[in-house]
Order: sequence, then structure tokens, then C-alpha cells
Amino acid sequence: MEAKATLMYARITPRKMRYVADLCKGMPVQEAHYQLGVSPRKGSKLLSTLLDSAIANARERGGMDMDNLYVKRVLVEDGPMLKRFMPRAMGRATKIRKKMSHVIVILDEAR
Repeated sequence: MEAKATLMYARITPRKMRYVADLCKGMPVQEAHYQLGVSPRKGSKLLSTLLDSAIANARERGGMDMDNLYVKRVLVEDGPMLKRFMPRAMGRATKIRKKMSHVIVILDEAR
């Protein structure tokens, strides 16, 4: 039995979010929460709140032992891109791509 939570359109690049996601894959929920709380990165705060949401979903679903929950998978996918232009020298312009992420956290019970 699995519980999951989804974060859509997070304003952080997928590459930076994957770095934080790799910190807590396969860990028990309490340990993952501690690991994210210690990390100074922006993605750790986003992932921490998403982990809280997945735990609440597991609690509401019922039938899952809260002490045996672990992070089964964290999927970070590309979201849409905001495309902007920055003026440069001699009348030119440069593209700026502001990337977004979609993050899915899946929790499961350890057997």
C-alpha cells in the first residue's frame, strides 16, 4: 500500500531539486525529515513540506503503520519554462529560461 503527494510548478530547476531528492531516497520518514531539515538548500524546504503532505495522506488513507513508513521514490520531472529576454550590448538580447519542476513523493511501508 502506497501513499503519495505531488508538487506541481515548483519554481526551482529540476537539476537542483534532484540533488536534494537523492538525499532522502530509501530512508525512513523520520530520518529523511531530519536530513531535509539540516540541508541549507531551497529544495529541502519544498521537499520537507511535500513529505509532510505525503505522511498526512498516508494517515488519512488508514491501514498504514506510521512507524514503518519509508520514502520509496522521489520523482523530479521537468515542468514548463518561463521564457524571458535580457538586453545585452549593441542592441542584442539573450534568452533566459526560468525552469520549473514537478515533484512526486511516494511512501511505502517497510516489511
